[in-house]
Amino acid sequence: MKYCGEEALGLVETRGMMPALYALDIMCKAADVVLVSYENIGSGLVTVLVKGDVAAVRTAVENGAAAAASIGELTAQNVMPRPVGRVGTIVSVHDIDAQ
Repeated sequence: MKYCGEEALGLVETRGMMPALYALDIMCKAADVVLVSYENIGSGLVTVLVKGDVAAVRTAVENGAAAAASIGELTAQNVMPRPVGRVGTIVSVHDIDAQ
């Protein structure tokens, strides 16, 4: 799903894939958000990025971060309400729909 910068962007970073997947599952169930991308950063760090309206992304990130922390190590979480459009170029590098 390409991110163009017109919506809020939420990020949850964990150590390990399992907490990241659990966080993503909870994020998508807790609010009306869509997965943009995920990235295996290295050293076991995994970041999942979702987009949606500001309130939905805040709710999703709060719930996803709590879920990740309950089963593993949460290393970071962030909500960017309306990032500049060029952020879309960066986060779309690992776009889940990219071929």
